[in-house]
Order: sequence, then C-alpha cells, then structure tokens
Amino acid sequence: MKLYYTPGACSLSPHIALRESGLSFDLQQVDLKAKKLKDGGDFLAVNPKGYVPALALDSGEVLTEGAIIVQYIADKVPSSRLAPQAGTLERLRLQEWLHFIATELHKGFGPINHPKSTDEVKQAFRERLDARFAILAKGVEGKSFLLGDTFTVADGYAYYTLRNLRRLDEQALERSPALKSYFERVGERPAVKAALAAEGLS
Repeated sequence: MKLYYTPGACSLSPHIALRESGLSFDLQQVDLKAKKLKDGGDFLAVNPKGYVPALALDSGEVLTEGAIIVQYIADKVPSSRLAPQAGTLERLRLQEWLHFIATELHKGFGPINHPKSTDEVKQAFRERLDARFAILAKGVEGKSFLLGDTFTVADGYAYYTLRNLRRLDEQALERSPALKSYFERVGERPAVKAALAAEGLS
C-alpha cells in the first residue's frame, strides 16, 4: 500500500493508523499547492479531489477520505483493536466519533484560518470550535481514550485536530486538563512518535 500525505496535514491520522497496525506501506509526499508528487508526478491523477490523504491499495484501487481510510486499515488487522468489530454498537460509537471529528473539529478550523474571514467571523467560529472541543474533552474524562481503555483510529484523528488547536492557540490545551493529558497520552505512543518523525514534525 501507498499513503499519499503532506507533512502535518490530516493524512497524519491514517499515517498513525498504519504504524499502529503494523501493516507494510510506503509514503508518497504530495505538494498540495502544486498538486504534484515529490517525484514530479501529477497528484490529480491519483486523487482528482486534489487533497490528502489517499491510500493506494495493492489491488490498484485508491481510497480517499481519512475517516474511511482509517477504518479500512483497522479492519485489515482486527487483532490491532484499532476499531471494534463491524456491525456492533461499539463500531457505531467509533463512527460517531470519526464523523464528529471530521465535520465539527477538523472542518471547524476552515473559516478561522480563511484569509478572507473578518475578525468578527473568526471570533464566532472560534467560539463554536471551543464548544466542540469541550465535547471532546468530556468524551475523554475519566478514560484513557475515546472508547475506553483501548486506543482506536478515532484517537489518532482527534490527536491531529488537537495539534491544530495548539497551533491556533498555544494555551488552549493548558486550559483543559482533560484534553492536555489526552493529547500527551496519545503523543507518547511509539506509532505516533514514529509518524511524526517520518513527516519531520515535532
């Protein structure tokens, strides 16, 4: 398999999942602005959507959308326990978190970071984003991870959004003990450290 990624982008989530799973994979870096691969190839030929992540399977098929890719990875190695078994209520809870992280946390940064957003717009969306992260904080209170004691692909995705929050406001995690300890706990995992190192991130 081949993961098309951009350092620090949301492709970090499936990158973490791949390292947690133990599956063999290659990394292919993408210049998102130019839509070019590091070797000069056309990324749009791989993913016409023009954004990462994309996962090329051994069959030649290409999967896109991070929340889908991480579930595929988890299901390839059930013993990794990166996702509960399909068809169970626990799996629905995982999907519930993945959807929330994708639509409310990940995409919530868009209007705040958009160059054409006014300060008033940014403030309104920042307040909304803070309220959404409060839901994440409540979700990890008294637990090691979102689904309990077991790390899942939802935690890898949440970690990516918390990195974004820290970049937006260095003190944001300091104001939330639950999020700060959760972020640090996930960040200490060997697979997470390896993914960050491979992407040249700290």
